[in-house]
This record gives sequence, C-alpha cells and structure tokens, in this order.
Amino acid sequence: MNNPIAPAVDASATPFVRITNVTMKFSGITALNALDWDVRRGEVHCLMGENGCGKSTTIKVLSGVNKPEPGALIEIDGKRYEQLTPHLSKQLGIQVIYQDLSLFPNLSVAENISIEDALAGYATVISQARMRDRAQATINRLGVSLPLDAKVGELPIATRQLVAICRGMASEARLLFMDEPTASLTRSEVNSLLDVVRRLKNDGVAVVFVSHKLDEVVEIADRVTVLRDGNKLGTYPAAELNDKRLGELMTGKQFDHVVRARNCGGLTSVLEVRGLGREGEYRGIDFSVRKGEIVGLVGLLGAGRTELALSLFGMSPPDSGEILLEGKLMRARSNRQAKDAGIAYVSEDRLSIGLNMRQSL
Repeated sequence: MNNPIAPAVDASATPFVRITNVTMKFSGITALNALDWDVRRGEVHCLMGENGCGKSTTIKVLSGVNKPEPGALIEIDGKRYEQLTPHLSKQLGIQVIYQDLSLFPNLSVAENISIEDALAGYATVISQARMRDRAQATINRLGVSLPLDAKVGELPIATRQLVAICRGMASEARLLFMDEPTASLTRSEVNSLLDVVRRLKNDGVAVVFVSHKLDEVVEIADRVTVLRDGNKLGTYPAAELNDKRLGELMTGKQFDHVVRARNCGGLTSVLEVRGLGREGEYRGIDFSVRKGEIVGLVGLLGAGRTELALSLFGMSPPDSGEILLEGKLMRARSNRQAKDAGIAYVSEDRLSIGLNMRQSL
C-alpha cells in the first residue's frame, strides 16, 4: 500500500540493505505485506508504527530469525539472498539490540562486550587480557566511559544500554538495529544515547532506530519509514515531518495535544515525604502528592531517583525521615507491606524486575 502524498527522497545513495517483496504470515495473519524497504550506509533510519504494525517482524527477517514467504529478495552490500540465518546475518554485519538487551548479568562489562569474539574460535582457554583490550578499544571508539570489571547485572539500565551497543560494535556491526532503546531512560540519558548514535553514523554505521517517542525520531533521523498493519505507508525525509504528522501517519487519525493546567491546591495529600534519607543514596527529601495529581521525579543518572522509589515501595527502607500515607505514618519494611498499603511500583527494568517470565499473563 503506497501513500500518494509520500514526499520524494534522494535515491542517489546506494543502500547497504534492500528488501523487496517481503511477506510474513503467522497462522494465516499477514504481519508484513510485500514490503519494499532499504537502509543506506551511515544513515539513521527510524522505523515507526503502532504495536503490531510489523517493525519487529522486519527486524527478525533481517536478523535471520524469520523466513519470509517465497518471492522475497534480500540484498546486503549488493549480494542477493532469499533468506538469512542468524549466523549469516551477523557475518554480514547486522546486529540487533533488543529491548531486553540480552546481556549476561553475571559477567563483567569487558566479557559482555567481547563475548562473541571469544566464542567465535571455540577456544577452551579465553584470554581475559585480550577481551579487556578489545572491549576498551570499542569503548574508546564510541567515546564513552564504562567500568570494564563491573558486573553488568549491577549497572543501571542506561549503562547496560551502552554495553549492548559496544557489544554490537565489537562484532564489527555495519547495520545496528536499536529496538525501543530509550524506553526506560530519562531525557538526560536519552541525549547521551543520541550522541552515541551520531558517532556511529559519522563512523559509517547504519542505525535503524525503532521508537514511539516522536520527538526523538524527528531529532535523530535522516529518514523515517512508517508501517501500519504490515503495510508500508512511505519513507519520508525526517526534516519534512513533525510530531503531529507522524502521529497521523502511524494511526490514521489526527490528534491535538493541549496541556491544561489544573489547580490542585484544594486537594488532599495522599503521600507526604519529610526529610527522607538513605546513606549514600539520597538525603533531605521533602515532597507531597495530592489526589489525582501527577508529580515528576527527575535527576541525572545516579542522582537517587530509583533508590527513592524503592524506599517508597518498601524494598530499601530509609535511614531517616518519615513517609506519611493519607496522613498516617507508614513504615513499610517490604514490598508486600507497601502493596498492602496501596502503593504500586513499575520498574525501569521491565523484563528482569517487573515481570516473572515463567508465569502466565
């Protein structure tokens, strides 16, 4: 399905990846419908659409996880393939950073970054010095700072995101898919990540950025491809799009976003925090939240945001101060007690903390 008002794009650049007539069906449901799409060398290309539009399926076709219907053609660096395997895809320089990052929490930063290089030779003895050197060289290339010996499972989500990017670059990535990379990041952390994406672009790496955050897409992308219900609506120069137009393309509807200030002065406080502190994490915290009110808690990486939230949820009790819930002193010493008091917590790390993957929905 073609959008008749799709703007013309510069076709002079040779694509690194081009897929033609790619169709994917699952149990009779068409997830991708004859998709034609390309990604150029050294560009940031955003793939957008609502949940279920075909973004993840497209990534899985190019990473060799899904086999498209007969008649599909995949071209990578001028060579043609009817389908890919995960091993072949990586050999061709395609790397994917999934939402869950797929890192080894019990291994160090250096080991995670260099893991594929270490496994490639099936060696019985792995040189830690070689792994550290390779990891440090990749970190230097991206211009970031990471603690080589730290266990990944002990790092904040924003730092783990950088580890995942470094691992892809250590494997000589030429095309890097980043699936919802900013979902759990603050704006400051997002800015740092976008700087890394720009460095990758300047290094000639193509980056496909999947995001629902329209402002980030307009800020970072060279081109934007919009999918809806498995169909490609069009590929557009990012400079010709804005948040409103992207929302219309993704949903087929027009929305007007208006912020209306409310007077919450007369509302009753549900939560009140007085002089809250926890050694080495935060101190002297005072604020209140009233019924029906939305309060933003912001700060740089390491400022204590998550630690404060965990204290309010009973998982790391404060050393000083008071927490009042509906005017009554609350001394929750566990998350169970906090839940019984009516407090819920949605973690930044949805997969490993927020969900029990072995249990049903």
